Amino acid sequence: MNGVMEQGLAYWPLVLSGIKALVVLIIGWIAVGMISETVRKRINSTPEIDATLGNFIASMLRWALLAVVLIAVLGIFGIEATSLVAMMGAATLAIGLALQGTLSDLAAGFMLILFRPYKIGQYVDIGGTSGTVKDLNLFVTELTTPDNVQIIVPNGQAWGSIITNFSHHATRRVDLVFGIDYGDSADAAKAVILELAAADSRIKTDPEPWVRVTNLGDSSVDLTTRLWCDAADYWEVKFAMTQAVKEAFDKKGISIPYPHTVEIKRNA
Repeated sequence: MNGVMEQGLAYWPLVLSGIKALVVLIIGWIAVGMISETVRKRINSTPEIDATLGNFIASMLRWALLAVVLIAVLGIFGIEATSLVAMMGAATLAIGLALQGTLSDLAAGFMLILFRPYKIGQYVDIGGTSGTVKDLNLFVTELTTPDNVQIIVPNGQAWGSIITNFSHHATRRVDLVFGIDYGDSADAAKAVILELAAADSRIKTDPEPWVRVTNLGDSSVDLTTRLWCDAADYWEVKFAMTQAVKEAFDKKGISIPYPHTVEIKRNA
């Protein structure tokens, strides 16, 4: 009995250290989350700093503070910070080889925040993946598609891919093609389109709306229309003009041709 008690007492310091370490870890984890979130909100509330930089700095601070918490936890078990640094130095090569993809993402994260090819809230295409940028942190870029699907893109992949930023410029050009029958007047159709463009306040007058006959198809004369608007109004202008032109052509008696199938029967 005395032997069991002696063994229990021998392990008691280790158990006590484990309890202390768990408490420090929990409190540290909560504190780090609160501090990083406060920093993020404080930076993002500054008009001169965009949300992309605020989120990135908060993410970087979070990982740095978590490293401090980890060192503190190891210190409870008697592992000094100097010993930990020496151990990490000895394991640098192995860690580098094992985490080369993660380290690549980390380096790419710094490049993305430095050159700013996209910011939070912008609609982009990264290597064929499209969505609105919701977050950019040390390791990944988070996108949300128009149908509310989350996409996580590693920063290394994002930096090494072709990036198309649809929201970078304040204005965008809406390209539309309308086909009319060969028997209809191209000038009359152009006048209808230009009249509708002038009536829409979202469509800019500089550059002015552009409508030209660009193709003589098998069954239609194609009129290409180019309209400029604010980037935020792009889709609404595109949809509204498509419907408005269709309805106006119907009223003016301008036909929009469509493929026909002719069935020929031979009598035996």
